[in-house]
Amino acid sequence: MGWKDKLNDTRAGLRNLNSAIPDAARAFAGLGKAVKEGGTLDYKTKEFVALGISVAARCEPCISLHIEALIKAGASREEVADVLAMCLQMGGGPSLMYAAKALECYDELVA
Repeated sequence: MGWKDKLNDTRAGLRNLNSAIPDAARAFAGLGKAVKEGGTLDYKTKEFVALGISVAARCEPCISLHIEALIKAGASREEVADVLAMCLQMGGGPSLMYAAKALECYDELVA
């Protein structure tokens, strides 16, 4: 299964969950909006942080969502790769494997 399919499946799963728990889903969405729009860091920088956490937590659905957000924010492949290098320094071997997945996701979704 390719990253585009994984992204579609993730969105379908989230829609299903959101319909089951609408109040909690709205609250979580509000938190996301507040942290992405407020503060001193720009949106792209915050998405880079989220990507790093996604790799460290080994969350493939998170990787796909944050890579897509970074593409929309204008992140270059080189910027993504630089963040992934920092993930390697912090997370060692397991982060290496998920950093490879994140770059593969970027390459597929940007095409």
